[in-house]
Amino acid sequence: MPAGPANCNMKNLLLFQNFGIWEVLIIAFVVLLLFGGRKIPELMKGLGKGVKSFKEGMKDVEKEIKDIDDEVKSEE
Repeated sequence: MPAGPANCNMKNLLLFQNFGIWEVLIIAFVVLLLFGGRKIPELMKGLGKGVKSFKEGMKDVEKEIKDIDDEVKSEE
């Protein structure tokens, strides 16, 4: 069987499952070197806003789905 995207299992797709403390520390150190201490709070603030916006969007979608489901049930 040829190797390829169709034959990848979920375990191989999860990139962060095997990261230990040393890998996380090395990544944090590289980020610190690349962006400097002053830029990291700005980056984290932007990341937090992005996550918040994503969660709000997901809540809106879930609410719309629930509303549609309730509407369909009420028609039956």
